[in-house]
Amino acid sequence: MSFDGLFTYAITKELKNSLLNGKVTKIHQPYKYDLIFQIRSGGKNHRLFLSAHPSYARIHLTNEAYDNPSEPPMFCMLLRKHLEGGIIENIEQLDMERIIILDIKSRNELGDITEKRLMIEIMGRHSNIILVDKERDMILDSIKHLSPAVNRHRTVLPGHQYVLPPSQGKVNPFEADEETVLKKLDFNSGKLDKQLVEQFAGISPLFAKEALYRSGLVNRKTLPSTFLAMIAELKEENILPSIYYHDKKELFYMMRLTHIETSETKTFTTISELLVRYYYGKAERDRVKQQGNDLERFIINEKKKNEKKIKKLEATLDQAEKANQYQLFGELLTANLYSIKKGDKTAEVINYYDETGSTVIIPLDVQKSPSENAQKYFSKYQKAKNSVEVVQEQISIANDEIDYFERIIQQLESASPRDIEEIREELIEGGYLKQRQSRGTKKKKNIKPIIEQYVASDGTEILVGKNNKQNEYLTNKLAARDDLWFHTKDIPGSHVVIRSKSPSNETILEAANIAAYFSKARNSSSVPVDYTAIRHVKKPNGAKPGYVIYENQQTIFVTPDEDLVFRLRKG
Repeated sequence: MSFDGLFTYAITKELKNSLLNGKVTKIHQPYKYDLIFQIRSGGKNHRLFLSAHPSYARIHLTNEAYDNPSEPPMFCMLLRKHLEGGIIENIEQLDMERIIILDIKSRNELGDITEKRLMIEIMGRHSNIILVDKERDMILDSIKHLSPAVNRHRTVLPGHQYVLPPSQGKVNPFEADEETVLKKLDFNSGKLDKQLVEQFAGISPLFAKEALYRSGLVNRKTLPSTFLAMIAELKEENILPSIYYHDKKELFYMMRLTHIETSETKTFTTISELLVRYYYGKAERDRVKQQGNDLERFIINEKKKNEKKIKKLEATLDQAEKANQYQLFGELLTANLYSIKKGDKTAEVINYYDETGSTVIIPLDVQKSPSENAQKYFSKYQKAKNSVEVVQEQISIANDEIDYFERIIQQLESASPRDIEEIREELIEGGYLKQRQSRGTKKKKNIKPIIEQYVASDGTEILVGKNNKQNEYLTNKLAARDDLWFHTKDIPGSHVVIRSKSPSNETILEAANIAAYFSKARNSSSVPVDYTAIRHVKKPNGAKPGYVIYENQQTIFVTPDEDLVFRLRKG
């Protein structure tokens, strides 16, 4: 467990250093379990992210921008009422638990001073954010409600007393000495890492295993001293926030982990930077998966339908390609009418088109005359000949549909929740989906797509389309004629534009990397990316949204780098 009590201790100190005595200026709730507090402190504007997400619960400072709903949820409205304009008087961790308390003093509608507590409980699927009246210790509301039927120990509903999670009676490691550690551990029982977790508050298996590893030859002298030395490092803020890549997995911690064999380690200046980087895209992809699950199933099914259609059409085409044989049979029967009788099952005739003078056996309909049999083959020939063009056209249309759906599948992989709605609108406009009926809301017309922005190392602006609507708007309307346009070569992906007539080679490489990252080849190496001026990019008449053809391109090969894309992203 990375987000343990010690990690909570470290992030609490970081937040306290940045936000104490700060003023809460704005509160937003972009998603069901997530909150954004804008706080003015120390002459700077800070953005505090709080989440009670079942899988991605956390709290940290962020520079990321989030889309806010047109109408704020009720919990957000309540927080605004009680906390906006308030001053953060204290930020503290509760007893080495994964609970952070924000004490906020503000004024009510009558101008009287009130004190509220925001309890942020980072506890996996049990995570919650609870607003409490400090004087009465009464819950005003919470981002998740917990009824007595769900939890007998504590009810989390408006009007109820705030009850802490059950105490585990563990020792606070910051108050322990070597003698305390020795008393709490049974060296003869083994599994000392597990004993550390069971006896000391805030200790995770991750920290305990590191303590044993650093102790070397573990004994009654080395383990207590090493354990307390690690605690002292944390108390003195001697930390190294890092992400470790181990066995195809990622894990993070606020201090160096020497017991883990890693393929790569990334270090950060602050814990907030670490958390922003670690969770970059993870929670959003989870939300997209939930919101776009029906879309993904629909698109995959439509793609499969077209693939089956092509197989059937190709079988038809195989039959149609026998047209020349039908023509040959008709001509040979016509040339040999005198030697064939009605009622014959077959006719063996010389193939005068064959220089060797071989014979051909032609099946006959016993109910038809020789002349009628010849006409039957001529009719089959004509029908087959006409169907070839139709079938080939249908195969081409089905292939275009498959390409279109593959592009959308790729777009879903890197989509934001806002992108999902634009993709849904596109499918409705294309006649693939029916318009959803919603009460009390009118569809907004002519809303320009919001294009994701990046900033190259030299400050040049780079724009990225994340779906077909955005791609079309970016390429055909927003970009200037001399801007450089990028797209992965023959691979579904985003349109990327550099807002510059003469960008540097470094900026070109960075834009190509972004194009490769937001493509189907994200996990590949040496991805070919074409680039050309916007004036050489055209949309064919009748083409689907986002589809273009281009010329005068150059090709560059890059390997997608998520760290680079993250660094260039404009929050």
